Amino acid sequence: MPLIYHRQSRTLTSEQYQVFDGEQRLGHLDLHYGQADVSATLVLDREVDEDEVARIIEQIDEELVLTSDLPRDREDLLVRVFVGREIGLYSEDLLRDNLDPADIDGNGAFEEE
Repeated sequence: MPLIYHRQSRTLTSEQYQVFDGEQRLGHLDLHYGQADVSATLVLDREVDEDEVARIIEQIDEELVLTSDLPRDREDLLVRVFVGREIGLYSEDLLRDNLDPADIDGNGAFEEE
């Protein structure tokens, strides 16, 4: 089954995606485009066998990396693969909203205990 990619963010040299296999989330992908190489971090939500990992990487290469409009002379795609799960999305604003005002100094920084 073809993978489905939901882009979460994009900069001049990187992209982040949620990756789905049909309707089931497969994991999270970060792509970083360098001068000669493309580095990727793939965090899978569940264990898959080596053949499946190879299929996923091949699909990512063909559907995202090779078709990217970022100019480069790519020599290699380097992929680190992990198995894990997302426990949340955090930001300074969210953390600040949930902290006691006494935990923040006068400059808006978090105070160390």
